[in-house]
Amino acid sequence: MTDDSIRVPPATLSGFVARVLTAFGLPQTDAAKVASLMVEADLHGSDTHGVFRLRQYFDRLKGGGINPRPNIHIERQAKAMAVVNGDNGFGHLVMDYATELAMDKAAETGFGWVGVNHSNHAGPGFLYAKMPLARDMIGLYTAVSSAKHVPPWGGTEKMLGTNPIAVAIPALDEPTVSLDMATTVAAMGKVKVYAQRDQTMPVDWMIGPDGKPLTDAKRHNEGYLLPIGGPKGYGLALIIGLLAGTLNGAALGREVVDFSTDLTTVSNTGQFIAALDIRAFGDVGHFRQQVDEVVRALRASPTLPGYDRVQVPGDGSHAKYLDRRAAGIPLHANLLMVLDEIAAEAAVDRLQR
Repeated sequence: MTDDSIRVPPATLSGFVARVLTAFGLPQTDAAKVASLMVEADLHGSDTHGVFRLRQYFDRLKGGGINPRPNIHIERQAKAMAVVNGDNGFGHLVMDYATELAMDKAAETGFGWVGVNHSNHAGPGFLYAKMPLARDMIGLYTAVSSAKHVPPWGGTEKMLGTNPIAVAIPALDEPTVSLDMATTVAAMGKVKVYAQRDQTMPVDWMIGPDGKPLTDAKRHNEGYLLPIGGPKGYGLALIIGLLAGTLNGAALGREVVDFSTDLTTVSNTGQFIAALDIRAFGDVGHFRQQVDEVVRALRASPTLPGYDRVQVPGDGSHAKYLDRRAAGIPLHANLLMVLDEIAAEAAVDRLQR
């Protein structure tokens, strides 16, 4: 939290978002679901994918780029898989539907894989990767990014996005092991947060057309995001794109619509969620206990100079969740100004603080 931020109770923030979405056509139940998932992202520290995205969602609703009342439905299915058509609805609603379907299939067969087309940006992947935990399952989520920021390795045309992957594995007493990462060094959402806060980016996030580091976040449209691990990150982004996009009849490459600049075109965003029933492999309690043992062994291992302790994926977000649930979600002053503008445009009460 910075000096330019204030804390807002999660329920207050969720209620505000729901009012805005309802004002632009979403049924109250759907608006409440989207708002809840957006605030859940902020609670876990995903400040780039929570209420920060309301401006983009709101603008696409106004422009007709998102269908406020979609008919989300199954296009085809088999026992352990399905393809869902999101009818250009909010990605949060589409992925909530798809995840429930994947869990139902996993409960029957041990594994459920559901691909999605005609969806939209759905926030951070961990939201959906963690849902199967409630049913003693492991969750795996990937998506085609809602914009192109990455050229193929050695190229100059932006053809791929940050194409994230998220995995959640339950423990017994320890926090969930939760990996949620972009296939680029930094997600574009982080870059936009830096731009909104007038902050300088680290030198390894982006390069300009001259191949040199680009650190001015407000000039991000001029440059390229760098993939993790060089060509390995590029390869991973491509594979995720083929599985989450092409396999499902969703957009990839030149077909991807930038949802933050194009407010009218159907994006046909692709995602997939997989649920793996732990019971298919053995006793759930024993598995969770073993995860605890692995996590504790990692944390107890020796550290390099300058490191207080070894962390496990998910530790940081869990700590933020505990803090923000108790003390409220920190919102930067610049973001609060944007939310006030949205409230005025939607003719709803502005966010209380």
